[in-house]
Parts: sequence; structure tokens; C-alpha cells
Amino acid sequence: MATTTESSIPSLGDLTSTEGLPMLPPSAGTKYLALEPTTILVALAIAIITTFILIFVFNKDGKKLKQRAVTCNVGGEPGLAKRNHRFLSLVETPWEGASTLAFLFEQACHQYPGNHFLGSRELIKQETEVSKDGRSFEKLTLGKYNWVTYGQALQRVTNFASGLVAIGHQKGERVALFSETRAEWMLALQGCFRRSAPVVTIYASLGEEALAYSLNQTEVTTVVCDRKQLQKLVGLSDHLETVKRVVYIEDEPKSSPSLKGRSNEWTVASFSHVESLGEQLPAEAEMPAPNDVAVIMYTSGSTGMPKGVVMSHANIVATVAAEVTAVPELSCKDIYLAYLPLAHILELAAETTMIAAGVAIGYGSPLTLTDTSNKIKHGTKGDVSELKPTLMTAVPAILDRVRDGVRKKVDSSGGFVKSLFQLAYDRRLKAIEGSWLGAWGLEKLLWDVLVFKKIQAILGGNIRGMLSGGAPLSRDTQRFINICFGAPIGQGYGLTETCAGGTFSEWDDISVGRVGPPVPCCYIKLVSWEEGNYRYTDNPPKGEIVIGGPNVTLGYFKNQAKTEEDFKTDERGMRWFYTGDIGQFHEDGCVEIIDRKKDIVKLQHGEYVSLGKVEAVLAGSPYVESIMLNADPFHSNCVALVVVVHSALEGWAKKSGIQYSSFADLCEKPESIKEVLASLAKVGKEGRLERVEIPTNVKLLHEPWTPETGLVTAAMKIKREKIRKQFADDLKELYHK
Repeated sequence: MATTTESSIPSLGDLTSTEGLPMLPPSAGTKYLALEPTTILVALAIAIITTFILIFVFNKDGKKLKQRAVTCNVGGEPGLAKRNHRFLSLVETPWEGASTLAFLFEQACHQYPGNHFLGSRELIKQETEVSKDGRSFEKLTLGKYNWVTYGQALQRVTNFASGLVAIGHQKGERVALFSETRAEWMLALQGCFRRSAPVVTIYASLGEEALAYSLNQTEVTTVVCDRKQLQKLVGLSDHLETVKRVVYIEDEPKSSPSLKGRSNEWTVASFSHVESLGEQLPAEAEMPAPNDVAVIMYTSGSTGMPKGVVMSHANIVATVAAEVTAVPELSCKDIYLAYLPLAHILELAAETTMIAAGVAIGYGSPLTLTDTSNKIKHGTKGDVSELKPTLMTAVPAILDRVRDGVRKKVDSSGGFVKSLFQLAYDRRLKAIEGSWLGAWGLEKLLWDVLVFKKIQAILGGNIRGMLSGGAPLSRDTQRFINICFGAPIGQGYGLTETCAGGTFSEWDDISVGRVGPPVPCCYIKLVSWEEGNYRYTDNPPKGEIVIGGPNVTLGYFKNQAKTEEDFKTDERGMRWFYTGDIGQFHEDGCVEIIDRKKDIVKLQHGEYVSLGKVEAVLAGSPYVESIMLNADPFHSNCVALVVVVHSALEGWAKKSGIQYSSFADLCEKPESIKEVLASLAKVGKEGRLERVEIPTNVKLLHEPWTPETGLVTAAMKIKREKIRKQFADDLKELYHK
């Protein structure tokens, strides 16, 4: 899949705290012992001997390098360009006639009319629980998934499109979608497309100032939102200059919204009422053309106000055309779990790709994802357990917490269970990394039955593949998911400006640390960046990543200067986007992201430090939930701010006999700081960091950075300048200690 410049991931809740992590259930440790140790050892011995014989007899040299991208001649600035090895030219549409998102959706609905399409869980009960320390938590009891078929969805979309006309939405006016991810979001999007109405997507965690800025800049007249976001709009109504109509999605319990200020002048209607109006007053569809604007997507960005990226129908369709070829055997038999924000290009591209293949899409949320999620009533099922998806998309922050949850559960089990898990893990790791004595064949089946099936049940038990984007995925987490869940991770790279299209790792590629070859809809070119000493003529080739193809967007809304800076059109008419990321081509044509232009800082004595690269290495410390490295030209060393993993630091404190009154107090203790610094030094050394790249002092923070705090983006990327500003005094103190 792809990463983006930024967008909104709702509060990760159970995934940003130690409570409610997607862990093994408490009884899982004992279940590993379903067989007697003697039986296990005998079965293991037989499996190893059998596997050894099979490999010895049938193993052939399969080490020949598979070419995944080929060099090609393209226009534009000099550099080294490659395209996907499977296609002689760039793909632009998934099939004939699917030249816009509206036509792609309609054709899919006609092809799979009776198939499950959009699934939403029934809310059975909503209650509040109070913890021992007096904190209140909302708990939900959710039922089974209720499904809308592709045929029913087409009718509802048609009705909604007609309903927009009935409430006064005029041709050429823009509609904003401002809601959490849910079925109605997708229905509204497709309804707007049937009226050729450009859609402005806004993530739910956007701050008030940025929200008003986005709506006013795009002159939105109609907003579709959920009830929670409706209250934000009402509170901002005096600052919204062009909004005339609001369509709100009903939630239980139903009640009429209260309006005030300028919102009293709005036409306010429920989603179901708009559908009903459209059914009574049908209007002819006005389908868009490929080059018409489909979406203006506002990115959270790491600095300043968000930028609106202007995407045509042809841009997004090109990415979909590429991605349907990237997931092996993608078909209407698959079930996709949707819980990341649809206002993020990663999720929008993923769900549109699923639609093209007739896949069933079941909606969930980060707060109800697993059986142990924060909002799930104890003893009831989370979204993955109920849906049992075959495919899902995740950002690294979520996968890291799944990994940490499993490890914590295994470690707490101790003894034979921990030893058995480690043996199974090591055997599978050898197999994946190419050791011919690794765990394949019958031995693999044995480990699946004894160990990994219990872990795979955390995500429903049927996952056959995962898509990771939004930020770099650590090598350790990628391997852990490969082994424990028995599924490939398609890690990719792209941006909002390229409609998520860039690179995508092929599922038979078991390497880590890379983001795959170019997707079939675009070229990846490396151009030299002399200032950073990266050149495409190096061996291996290095340089700034430039993406060219039909998926490259039209530019930034009402920001011509920035558009001209980042986008170029060559002599052949090919459009290119300059990413600012530094990449390296591997021998087989796959890309590795090795740096970012704006993250490089020159220290006092002339050494260069790449902040993002170093942070990615230091994040491997078990104590690190989030980290920001700080370097500046007036000092010869680096310091860091670290959001600490509660369970890890508290576990160390317990073993070390450290007394503390609260977790905040524990973070202030010199012993804690010393322990975390030692851990950072260790992982830094293992990651081959230079001495000047390892922080000499650190501030431990007990409160997580979430999109709601404004310190990280929707994709959980740190907002460096905001963090520096908020913790300016702490950083200054770190340098003088």
C-alpha cells in the first residue's frame, strides 16, 4: 500500500497505551501446554528428521535474484528511473470503462450485486464503567455485522445523490466529508461522485482553526458529518463563511441536534432523510470525466496549516489499477477490515481497491478492534474476532503494539511456555531468512498448531495478508508479524500527492527494511542531491525519490508557489512529484528509504545527523513508545524526548526495587533515565549508529503523543516543530545537564 504526507488516524486508544493492547488472552499461556512435553518433543524430532530428508532430497539452488523492476528511459531531470517488471507500460485503469471512481463503483455493483459489501456492527449496549482510581470508561457491547450488498449500496448511493439535489446542493459546489470511518462515509463519497461534486476530505482529529481554514478555503457549501463532528461545526459556525447545509449521520440514541449562532441559518438533515428525499425525488446522474477533480484531501502536515491536495478521478483510478495487481488472488471471497480514517489516502486507496475486486468491507475502529480493546465490554468480541478478515491495512504504530502485546503475554507466562515460543520463533526465523535447516514442511505445521494459531486468533485467525503504510515499519516488527501471524506484509511507500502510489513490496519478497519496487502505475526516479552527497551514479544508486505517472496529482489547492516547487511536468507531458525523501535502489530494483532532506542537521563540529533515520533505529528500544531526537548546529551532541512504554519501565523498576509514587515520578528518577539511555545506546550500537547520533541525555515523558494532542500526525509521525516548541525548556535543560 502506501504512506502519505499525513492524515488523520483517530485516537488509537488501546493501541497507544498499555491497557487494552491487542494481546493474547490471559489463558493463552496454558493453552500452549495442550500436549504433554514428551509428546511435543517426540513429534518435533520426527518433524525435524522428515523435513531434513525432504530438503536434502528436493532442495535446489533457488538463490537466483528475482528482478522486480527494470531501468527505463524517461523524460525530465537526469536521474535513474525504474518501472515495475511485470508491465511494459504504466497502467491507468483496472479494466476498460473504469476511468472514473464513479464508473468503477457502478460497474463493481453490477458485477457483484448480491455480494456483501459494507458491514457495520450492531450496537447492543452502551454503558460506563468506573475504575478503582475513579476514572470512567465507556464500554460497548457490539453484535454481529449487518451487511449492505453491492446492489443495495448502488441504490442507496443513487438516492443520496438525488437527495443532495433535493436539499439544494448546486452543481459545481463542494461537499466536505468530516466523519470517522464508517459505511455512510463511503456511501456519501460515491453519492457525491454521481453528481460530479468535488469532495473535500477532513480527518476527524483536525483542530478547530485548521478545520475552519480548510472549509473556508475550499468554499464548501455542504458538510456530511457524524453527530460528534456536528457539535464541532456548530461551535465554529460563526467562523464558517460558506457552509449552508449539514447532513449528519444518525447514531444511537437518536435526538435532534441543538444549533446556535450562524448554524441556525443552515439546512440540517439526517443522512437517512436525505436518502428518503432522493428516493421520492430522483434526479438524473451527472457522471464525472476522468480529469475532473474527485477529492481535495487535506493533509495534517508536520508544520503550519494543512495543505489541500487536488486529486482527479484519473489520478486515484491509476493507483487502484496498480494495486489490484499487487495483492495475489484478490477476489470477492476476501473480507477486508476497515478502521483507519478514510480521510487518509492510505485507507481511501485501499477500500477503493477492495471495491474494484468485489471484496466485503467490514467497518470497525481502533477502540473496538480486539477483544481487549478499551471500549469493548469484557467477555464480548472485538471487530476482528467477529469479522474474521482475510485482509487488513495497518500503520506501524498498531503493528508495533500487537507485537509488544504478544511478547508481554509470552514473557509473563515464563517457563516452558516462553521457551517453547522462543524455539518456535527461532526455527521459523531461520526458515524465512533462508536457512535450509529452518522450520518448513511438517515442522511448520507443528509450530502453527502448538504456538502460532493461538496468536493468529488475535486478528481473527484468517489473515492471509496485511498492508502496511503511513510510516516506516521496523525490521523486527515485520519479521514478528511474518512469523507469528504466518502472513506476508505488503509494505509500501507513497504520498497523498501521488494518491498513495509509489512502491509496494511483492508478497513473495521476504526481505525487510525495503518498500518494494515501483507499482505498475508510476516510475520511480532517483535524482542526485549534491548537498547531501547522494548521487544516482553511486553504487548502489542513491538520490531524492521522484515519482512520475498518471497517479501524480494536480497540485495544492490555491497554493501555486508550493505546487510549482514540488511538481514538474517534463517535455513528454509526464507529471513528476519531488518527494524530499532519499532512496536507494537495490540490485533487484526494490527501493529502500534511507533519509529525508529536511531531517538532516549539521552538528557543531561538522558531523551530519539524519534525525528520522536515527529515530527509526532508537525506536527499537523496548522502552520507546515515541521518540524525537533533537540536534542543532550549536551543539556537538544530540538529546532526545522519549514517550515511555509504561509496562516496560514499570517492569524494570519492579525488578530493580525502585520505589515511586506515580508513573510520572518514575520517569523523573535518575535511575530510570540512566536505564533508558543505556538501552538507547545498546540499540544504537546494534543499529550501527555513529557516536554523535546516540543521545547523551533524555527526557522521559509519561503521557502519550496522539493526534489529539497535536504532537503527532494521523499516521503517528511526529510533528517535530510543535514538539520542539512545547518542550523548548526541557530541550534547553537537557543540553546543559
